[in-house]
Amino acid sequence: MVDADQTYLIVGGGLAGAKAAETLRTEGFTGRVILIGDERDHPYERPPLSKGLLTGKSDRDGVFVHDAAWYAAHDIELHLGQSVVHLDREAKTVRLGDDSTLIRYDKLLLATGSEPRRLDIPGTDLTGVHHLRRLSHAERLRGVLATLGRDNGHLVIAGAGWIGLEIAAAARGFGAEVTVVEAEPTPLHSVLGPELGQLFTDLHAEHGVRFHFGARLTEIVGQDGLVLAARTDDGEEHPAHDVLAAIGAAPRTALAEASGLALVDRAHGGGIAVDEHHRTNDPDVYAAGDVAAVPLHLPGTPLHGRRLRVEHWANALNGGPAAARAMLGRGTAYDRVPYFFSDQYDLGLEYSGWAPPGTYDQVVVRGDAGKRQFIAFWLKDHRVLAGMNVNVWDVTESIQRLIRSGAEVDQHALADPSVPLDSLIA
Repeated sequence: MVDADQTYLIVGGGLAGAKAAETLRTEGFTGRVILIGDERDHPYERPPLSKGLLTGKSDRDGVFVHDAAWYAAHDIELHLGQSVVHLDREAKTVRLGDDSTLIRYDKLLLATGSEPRRLDIPGTDLTGVHHLRRLSHAERLRGVLATLGRDNGHLVIAGAGWIGLEIAAAARGFGAEVTVVEAEPTPLHSVLGPELGQLFTDLHAEHGVRFHFGARLTEIVGQDGLVLAARTDDGEEHPAHDVLAAIGAAPRTALAEASGLALVDRAHGGGIAVDEHHRTNDPDVYAAGDVAAVPLHLPGTPLHGRRLRVEHWANALNGGPAAARAMLGRGTAYDRVPYFFSDQYDLGLEYSGWAPPGTYDQVVVRGDAGKRQFIAFWLKDHRVLAGMNVNVWDVTESIQRLIRSGAEVDQHALADPSVPLDSLIA
């Protein structure tokens, strides 16, 4: 039975932490709820940072999970702009960095998120080198893109993943010149494989983006603190006024590691190892969001039991509440199919499942890929591992049902738009 004298502590002021705090209250928890975040802003959602907020199509107020008054109204104690520097699991306390304040907890949720991976090359200390993770980054970058567009300036982006491509699209919308440097042979290669990567090459090339594949940045050249060019390991030099590092994100596991919590090796995605209820190897410590590596609970599918660390909005949105319910002893096995979405120019997409190169043996396309209006399916042994709908809407639930079913499907029926997707589930 949950006691009103208990303290449930959430470390991490992002979407997962905010939704966990909300869930604790909606589930009837009457004890103390403390949320600690190292940013001064109230918890906000991150997708707008590389989409509407960056392009200027949405405003700052729209990114917040709740308005400031909501936290006081629900008796949630906020410590914003504060970092937790130590976790003592035996004493069940955390220590804040600014003033060494100790906070005791009965249950702890780590929702510390991730941080951009840094370029380990000369020149990263120059003024025009950027990352995108926080609200302040997006606001600064929007001004940079506007200036580049006005002055016909050049932006070099290291990395052709989702963030790199969305920022490339935003930059072209402002009129900036854009070059993307990517070590793989196609954009999004580690997510979509080579079969769909060319589609994104063509999309961005049509909008004036230049790609340099099979290369990595080795140096950012500058003068008087300003960026002048970016050099690659094959001897090329690209003119640049600004450089954006979009080479992935690393889970923020330092606090967990120092306290002896079990982690997942970086080669397998990294993160804090949790069970299907978001519990760590300490029964009073949980983890959710970007930092948590959760085994998928999808019985009967090839994905069942596979431990994944998912760095997307839906995982924070759903994982935070799932962890909160587990903290209350009301948890159920986390059975969400991984999901994310992206918007680039006039192309919108949703992706469900998980099927990086090496895990699938076939890609089936339903619709017209040439017109960028289709659904792609990644299959293994005739079973759907993942599906991506591009400019085709209201099909995500059907795609996820196909994945959950674990059913063998006929590839010809799967490719035929006249055959309802739900009819393929035995």
